Amino acid sequence: MDHLTASRRWTALLALSLGGFAIGLTEFVAMGLLPDIARNLLPSLYEQSSARAVARGGWMITVYALGVVAGAPTIAALTARVPRKRLVVGLLALFAAGTVASALAPTFELVLVARFVAALPHGAYFGAAGLLAAAIMGPGNHAKGFAVVLGGLTAANLVGVPAITRLGQAAGWRSAYLVIALMFGLTLLAVAATVPAVAAAVDGSPRAELAAFRAPQVWLVAAVAALGFAGFFAIDSYIAPVTTHVAGLSTGAVPWVLVAVGLGMTVGNAAGGYFSDRNLRRSILGGFGGFILAMVVFALVSGTPVGLFAGAFLIGASGLFLAPAMQSRLIGVAPTAQLMGAAVNQSAMNLANGLGAALGGLVIASGWGYVAPTWVGVALGVVGLALAAVSFGLEDRTARRAAGREPALTAR
Repeated sequence: MDHLTASRRWTALLALSLGGFAIGLTEFVAMGLLPDIARNLLPSLYEQSSARAVARGGWMITVYALGVVAGAPTIAALTARVPRKRLVVGLLALFAAGTVASALAPTFELVLVARFVAALPHGAYFGAAGLLAAAIMGPGNHAKGFAVVLGGLTAANLVGVPAITRLGQAAGWRSAYLVIALMFGLTLLAVAATVPAVAAAVDGSPRAELAAFRAPQVWLVAAVAALGFAGFFAIDSYIAPVTTHVAGLSTGAVPWVLVAVGLGMTVGNAAGGYFSDRNLRRSILGGFGGFILAMVVFALVSGTPVGLFAGAFLIGASGLFLAPAMQSRLIGVAPTAQLMGAAVNQSAMNLANGLGAALGGLVIASGWGYVAPTWVGVALGVVGLALAAVSFGLEDRTARRAAGREPALTAR
């Protein structure tokens, strides 16, 4: 990529980041519009119990996450030999089609199907686009490359999601998804025009990509991301009712709370990309500690307007600090299958999305209140931190064993 001019380089990175922006819109806009979606698609249940209707509406978030989990490794394996730019363009086309279907589906059940389809390219996009960005930036920039693409997603939460949420509240949630589909179309054109062609891995093949799953560390690190990060989605999925029912603010305040989350995500993502390329282990272990502390603070102070906004910022910042770090970690434990490693990270993160939304909805529907999902997140964060420590401990032991300083265990 040395032949690229600085302007061409940054234009290409901006186009890839724009894809992250559109994905941030399609993934997170439902969280601010859940009451509106539930009222429109589940009117009878909403009349009986708005809390139960909102909790069931949370399945839109869960189903999207399951689509990412299913699509990321499948597409990564099937497209191992597809040139990266061609793959990214195809994924954007699938995003646009699935988002249009989400806006036009007439029933709640069909909306769920459309959200699943729209989610299929999510993980593969972040994997392929992140590797493209890293190649454009040069060697040693895996975390920064992913942070560039993820930066679009954090920017979406800062400015896009609040704006689209306001549009959805005023013109209907279906209008919001149609605008998001248009954004995917514009991104496709930008990528096609600006991103240079990058070949697939020379030795890439479905078998090589799937071989990543033979490494126990891949499964362990994926579990760290899936369980440890679920608390973010347990909180963010129900940020609208926390704003209105716990802090006592109007629905007009919801977009501004989302701005606070997005600002935190933007700061956290930039810091995570910077520090992870310097000391990955410290970034992950310290990042989880900060994330757990932020969730505790949110649970304690979200009942006041000032506490809600401050806590929302801390949740966004501490949660997204971990995202580039986990991406680099999974690529590192799957060095011969980087696209799969990157895609598996997205599967794990969106398993966290589905798990957090589902557990959050469960405790809300059980009558524990809208703050209860935060305490579920604290518990999951502690599990994630413990698993991360185990993963690094096993890595150290393997390194000592390879260096001949520790004998291998033998069966007796």
